[in-house]
Amino acid sequence: MEDLKNIVESLLFVADSPLTIDQLRQVLDLAEGKPIREVLRTLSEEYDTRKGAFYLDEVAGGFQLRTRPAYHEWIKRLLKPSPVRLSQPALETLAIIAYKQPIIRSDIEHLRGVDSGGVLRMLMEKRLIRVLGRKEIPGRPLIYATTKHFLEVFDLRDLGELPTVREIESTGTGEPESGQGEPRSNPEAAE
Repeated sequence: MEDLKNIVESLLFVADSPLTIDQLRQVLDLAEGKPIREVLRTLSEEYDTRKGAFYLDEVAGGFQLRTRPAYHEWIKRLLKPSPVRLSQPALETLAIIAYKQPIIRSDIEHLRGVDSGGVLRMLMEKRLIRVLGRKEIPGRPLIYATTKHFLEVFDLRDLGELPTVREIESTGTGEPESGQGEPRSNPEAAE
């Protein structure tokens, strides 16, 4: 078990995106995911108990080691990342896609009231949306949806974690209340 824990931890450490139980199972050549879920739970508990610089987070359908928000200021000083900046039209378009997906461009433009071609291209370049295929209607328009990268950027396990319209309106600011900075992980919930 200890060796499996170290192997899983090393895989999480080198992965540049969240790893699913199935991905870990395939790499480890295991028939079932139960031992992996147990290892992930153990690692998560160890990180939470230690209160160190990182924690195990369940995000975008998988698991990923993430630095604790308390240390982001120093990490930014070192890495000097260019923040993902989205214009108001891009945010509007992304919100429409996130809440209405799968959706075609004409439906997006109907809701926004303006052409959205350039914004859609930019969101695709930033890997926040993707093309699912073509709708079987005249003209066969492209169908858009969000990506796993979208879930990572917005720290969501899945689309079910998007705030509801009621939750957004209840804050009075038009922005959802955020539990940002609160590490979370539940290996038992993933398969």
